[in-house]
Amino acid sequence: MKNNIKRAVDGMREVLLKLSHDIHSSPELGFEEKKAAQWQTELLEKHGFKVEKPYCGLETAYRAARQFGKQGPRIAFMAEYDALAGFGHACGHNIIASSAVGAGIALADAADGANIDCEIIVMGTPGEEGNGGKVYLVEHGAFESVDFALMMHPSTENVIGRSALAAQGVGAKYKGRPVHSASPEKGVNALTSLIALFNAIDTLRQVWPDTGRCNGIITAGGTASNIVPDFAEGKFTVRASTKRELVAMVKQIKQAAQSAGHLTGAELTFEISPIFAERYPNITMGERFKAHLEEMGETVGYPNPKARVGSSDVGNVSMVVPTIHDYIAIASRDVQGHTNEFREAAKGPRADEVILLAAKALALTGWDLATDEALRAKARKEFEENAAPNLC
Repeated sequence: MKNNIKRAVDGMREVLLKLSHDIHSSPELGFEEKKAAQWQTELLEKHGFKVEKPYCGLETAYRAARQFGKQGPRIAFMAEYDALAGFGHACGHNIIASSAVGAGIALADAADGANIDCEIIVMGTPGEEGNGGKVYLVEHGAFESVDFALMMHPSTENVIGRSALAAQGVGAKYKGRPVHSASPEKGVNALTSLIALFNAIDTLRQVWPDTGRCNGIITAGGTASNIVPDFAEGKFTVRASTKRELVAMVKQIKQAAQSAGHLTGAELTFEISPIFAERYPNITMGERFKAHLEEMGETVGYPNPKARVGSSDVGNVSMVVPTIHDYIAIASRDVQGHTNEFREAAKGPRADEVILLAAKALALTGWDLATDEALRAKARKEFEENAAPNLC
């Protein structure tokens, strides 16, 4: 049966690569991925999947499912397909979408010829790049009908079990009163308040956990040096080891922003984006994914515990259901993600190879979960011990 899964993916080679290349050549930003979502759902419908789109109120989200037998494990392959502003698919989400669709179809083809009970789901999760599509989907119950969630991510190394930090975007806008700089006492300097906030954040770093991070930029700070700025805006990304730590840090930043506004009398508007929770990779599932990749000739390792990691909305999924988000290299280690070089790699020969490798490894891991009760129990036990207690 596992050979059948591999052959099913190989039989879809041209279709999956076309899907990847079409998404890559037509980059769409988060929550605007109309073409990408349509191409995926059309293909899934051709293979017997029942599609819900829009899903959970998101126009470019979808849920495609096929039920086999009676109630059994519900296995979801997550697709991402949003692009980066100014860089297109420099994060390789075209590869993620194609591999998820391929995995779902291949596993469904195998289940169709076997006497097993399971539901196979491909879930389209838009807006990962800062919009928090999975955060929204989790909050609106999309994963209440999922027992195990799987996805891959293109990278510069083959790795399983990589964690991620909790993260949140923060914005501070100050409205003041303009006046000629010859009479500053008659105005309200919005930029002074914003600079005071930057200084306060530098002070707060001394009391934050070692993993606490906050990076910011000034997006507006005046129009002329001889006019007191009446509007200033700063945007920040805040990161921490856990969501709990992050919430406490953002609360302190908000208090600092309020104090900075009081300093000059500027009016504050404080904005926050959805919280990307820390990630709890399910090693039990990841080891199966690793084993299948290695059977196909790949060498797969583990992350350097001292390496810095980023953030993703898949962390929110990992807190409510056993999840893997493992990595396969499409470029050499000297290539950085979110760059023009990585964007070009995401449509190259190695990327095409990775789509097929990932679709096979994901589908094979899904088959293991569908047919191995002991594996499911072990994965669930790991989740309940490591991830579930941190849900907040």
